[in-house]
Amino acid sequence: MSNKQPFSFEFSAPKTNEAAKKVTQVHAKLIKYSPDFFSVTYGAGGSTRDGTKQTVLNLAKSGSNVAPHISFGGDDAETIGALLREYKFAGINRLVALRGDRPSGTGGSVKMFHANELVQLIRQLSGDHFHIDVAAYPEIHPESETVESEINFFKQKVEAGANSAITQYFFNADAYFGFRDLCKRQDINIPIIPGIMPITNYTGIKRFSELCGAEIPRWLEKQLQSFTTQPDALLAFGADVVTDLCQRLLRGGAPSLHFYTMNRSFPTMTILENLNS
Repeated sequence: MSNKQPFSFEFSAPKTNEAAKKVTQVHAKLIKYSPDFFSVTYGAGGSTRDGTKQTVLNLAKSGSNVAPHISFGGDDAETIGALLREYKFAGINRLVALRGDRPSGTGGSVKMFHANELVQLIRQLSGDHFHIDVAAYPEIHPESETVESEINFFKQKVEAGANSAITQYFFNADAYFGFRDLCKRQDINIPIIPGIMPITNYTGIKRFSELCGAEIPRWLEKQLQSFTTQPDALLAFGADVVTDLCQRLLRGGAPSLHFYTMNRSFPTMTILENLNS
């Protein structure tokens, strides 16, 4: 991988002081790769709003470019506007605008606003100050009924003012290329950045993939199962698999790579070193 190849890292918003210290430590290790930006997640229903904001402000003070995740959650437009003003004052110029997940235990009691509505609101309140990323789903969002409806929802976010997109993670490069081609046919031409998930254990990636609708190819799942009692071998195998995926994506014209670090440095650093070797 060329040193000029852009990429970015994502942190999960910390919920405890200990978790916040870990983010600081991981950030210190990853900053040497000069990423385009660090994004920070926003829990279901805005459940980590304060942790997200404080992490974002701390990273920004350190000199890093930061892109906070933002969603309506249980907030109204006035609360969102106040948050945008605070981010703008802190020098933040990039956001990841998401519909967000419904908080567990709320059933249908919480109104879920679509991401295109949030993008529209950000543009109304802040003009073009923020570069806005939105989500993309190469393997189709679990709630989408058809491929056509998924592309239509995505196009609505772009037309509302999104500048680029970051995908859900996947392990099949063809899913990304196919989604990109479908978008081009619908005159959707913003950069679509592949989301990359390092593989660190079988149980975790299996559970998370089932929740978010990411497919683990059968050959990969069987291989990971065979390493369940060999954690070091699984880490090495997983790093090779994801490195190969990244190489194919970059060769195929992916504009960047966005790593879901899960607040750990070693798995992502291993892949980056592989790419740079």
